[in-house]
Amino acid sequence: MVSDKQSVGMPQVGVGAVVFRDDAVLLVKRGQPPYAGQWAIPGGKVRAGETLQQAAEREILEETGITIRAGEPVFTFDLIEKDADDNLRWHYVVVDLVANYLKGEIRAGDDAREAGWFGRGQLADITVNPLTRKMLETRFDFV
Repeated sequence: MVSDKQSVGMPQVGVGAVVFRDDAVLLVKRGQPPYAGQWAIPGGKVRAGETLQQAAEREILEETGITIRAGEPVFTFDLIEKDADDNLRWHYVVVDLVANYLKGEIRAGDDAREAGWFGRGQLADITVNPLTRKMLETRFDFV
């Protein structure tokens, strides 16, 4: 297995799941970079041999305790960060999938500090990651 440090020049694939339940979206407050402290779509890295859907289902269960059925991609973006000397820290290609809630009660786990369901009017009251906000607005008209 190649460590993150060894593969820093190679883009890694990340996945997220956009899960709605009763007109609320599932978000996590990220505990680790990138975007630590911001609310975002839950997700993480795709492991070798996993489909995007399998990775999303595993990651959402690990981060939130929620069981989902992941569907098709709805949003894709690059997440590139460099340090002060312009050295590449990481490069992720992230694919967000739409997903159906199946069961479970929220409990924050893995690298999520908090997890919760948020209705349309509640997003203005929390620090939502700009990419998450853009995706929710453009793909789901969820403001």
